[in-house]
Amino acid sequence: MLISVFVPEYGVIEAVTPPFRTFNTANEFLTAFGKKPAFNVEYVGLQEYVPANNGEYTIKTNRLLKDVTATDLLIIPPTFGDTSKGIQANAEAIPYFKKLHKEGSSLASLCIGAFLLAETGLLNGKKCSTHWAYINEFKERYPEVEVEDGAIITEHDNIYSSGGASSLWNLILYLVEKFADRETAVMISKYFALDIGRDSQSQFAIFKGQRNHGHEDIQKVQNYIEEHYCDKISIETLAKLINTGRRTFERKFKEATNNTPMEYIQRVRIEAAKKSFEASRRNVTEIMFDVGYTDTKAFRDTFKKITGLTPIEYRNKFAKVVYEV
Repeated sequence: MLISVFVPEYGVIEAVTPPFRTFNTANEFLTAFGKKPAFNVEYVGLQEYVPANNGEYTIKTNRLLKDVTATDLLIIPPTFGDTSKGIQANAEAIPYFKKLHKEGSSLASLCIGAFLLAETGLLNGKKCSTHWAYINEFKERYPEVEVEDGAIITEHDNIYSSGGASSLWNLILYLVEKFADRETAVMISKYFALDIGRDSQSQFAIFKGQRNHGHEDIQKVQNYIEEHYCDKISIETLAKLINTGRRTFERKFKEATNNTPMEYIQRVRIEAAKKSFEASRRNVTEIMFDVGYTDTKAFRDTFKKITGLTPIEYRNKFAKVVYEV
């Protein structure tokens, strides 16, 4: 199986090298198991030598992308820094991605490599994963693509995508298992000390709200929510802040923030709870009351829905460690 790792202009080297190393390591394990190597791995790019991490590194490609007429799997890592500049720098590659997929190649984007993949139009009407911090930007740029908020891996019509940062390893392991076997994928997860079972990036997400929508009245409501999240807030109260009816307010708020008012309140409250868990060893009930919840079940269910973890699991994972002297 031929795997071509595209080296984007000004790519992120921490995302470019993992698939190359992993599939070659998979070959070593397969050989150790008495099996034949399954992968032929290469670097491809728009030029022979490609700068990475804003010029900090240079990667030598094995072939130019224009010379790749067929491959089984093309992997698209993310670019470094501003996404628009990354897209512009790699615009020449987009037609080749489309052509290869048309000829039967599978495509896989890692992290915000999803932006380059989405430029092809092949994701329109399909689901996609990307880094949680770039979801709003992605939705604005590619409204015809359905972003799975918090997802680690998506697969649709031989097109794969991963969530943010280290989540790319989960997609790589998934592809090793799919195209080789489970045993090899498990061995690689142990060798690189990776969590093969992780299926969500929600626990790492930080809710910042959607504020670049340009609606001052909605920003006024957002400010109010973020200052009074611990109080009981009604939709009617929020609508009155901008002198509009409830139904009109709810529609405008959803259009501007990609959240209903109640969802936004919940996200702000849970984000505050997360910060409290991270900074202290206070118990769940205390923090629950501090962020505006009075029902333990409602708090637990909402917290787990947003983060993928129960409050206790989150506290145990991220709480400040106190060392005895």
